[in-house]
Amino acid sequence: MPPPLRSASVLSSTPCCANQLCRTTGQSSRPFSTTPRHDQRVTRARRGLFRWLTSQGENFRNPLSGSTNYMGAYDNKSGVLKRVLEAREHKTLERAQKGEKEPEKTGGQSAEENAKTLPPETQRDRVPFPHNKMFISQAVLSEELREEIWSQVMKEGQSVREVSAKLRVEMSRVGAVVRLKEIEKEWKRIGKPLARPYSRAVMSMLPKTPFDPHHIVSHESINDLPVHASTGQQIFHPTSESRRFTRQDAAKVFNKRLLPADDRIPHPELVIQHRERVIDGLNVEERKERAELRAAEAEERREKRAAREAAAEARVQKVEGGRWEFRFTPINTDDAGKDGRGYGGVGWRYGVPLYDRSRGQIKIPKSVA
Repeated sequence: MPPPLRSASVLSSTPCCANQLCRTTGQSSRPFSTTPRHDQRVTRARRGLFRWLTSQGENFRNPLSGSTNYMGAYDNKSGVLKRVLEAREHKTLERAQKGEKEPEKTGGQSAEENAKTLPPETQRDRVPFPHNKMFISQAVLSEELREEIWSQVMKEGQSVREVSAKLRVEMSRVGAVVRLKEIEKEWKRIGKPLARPYSRAVMSMLPKTPFDPHHIVSHESINDLPVHASTGQQIFHPTSESRRFTRQDAAKVFNKRLLPADDRIPHPELVIQHRERVIDGLNVEERKERAELRAAEAEERREKRAAREAAAEARVQKVEGGRWEFRFTPINTDDAGKDGRGYGGVGWRYGVPLYDRSRGQIKIPKSVA
């Protein structure tokens, strides 16, 4: 006799069928439990994450044009720029003092209008890391300013010193910009692709120094005094109170060959111009005449130096040797001096040993200056 079959209602309540039903419908294996799985729980950190993404994080998904987007510049609660909130509070206070009403909002503004109405950036808005207030992002040269630097040096023939003083960019940076621009234009000439999208993305996130021919914006300090090794020591030099102790005297105290601070700075001509304008009280015509005279003297010295270099280069006999170029320079044996160790000879450079550690050598000064 065949075994009796169970009814459908009994079969649906068995554990095996319940498990099979859960596998087909995707529900939990515990139908009477209301606790979601671990990956479905909405924890406090998860709620905070989505709250940050919809408020402050939205600024990084859709960054503002014409402004840096650093975390330290935004308000943690509202996700709005701190300088925008301060500007709104200032305007609201001014309207309240004047007795005016708040203007009605008519639609949203475009990105260009928002960029124009944004308050100017301050040093506080250039903090990329909120917990490190001392790290401030410095401005970089804009593309227009770099192109102007290259144009003035390569096309107009101005010196690096003149361009540095005119555009307020340090001389070493001016030289670096010219070299990099030459490489860029060479790559364009030979058809080598440039990483323009990457450059635009990086430049959009950094503060930039713009170029305005009518109003020059100072990019950095261009006349910082370089620290000389001889000035690292502390010297107590006695001198008379009635004597005028100048910077030239201070330089001689550190080292007899050390130039004064006015001559060691990158742009000594700026000090001369300031002295003529403030101390001497010269007018514009007199200062311009003196500046032209100094420029003519500098050009004359430059031409003489170029002539000496050209004459020295003409004395060199060049012989092509395939991979190498051999250069032969005529010398005079009398240039080495009486002891054969003069700097005018070649022995001090090629193979002549130093006798500082040999016995019998005098290592103390023979005369006192």
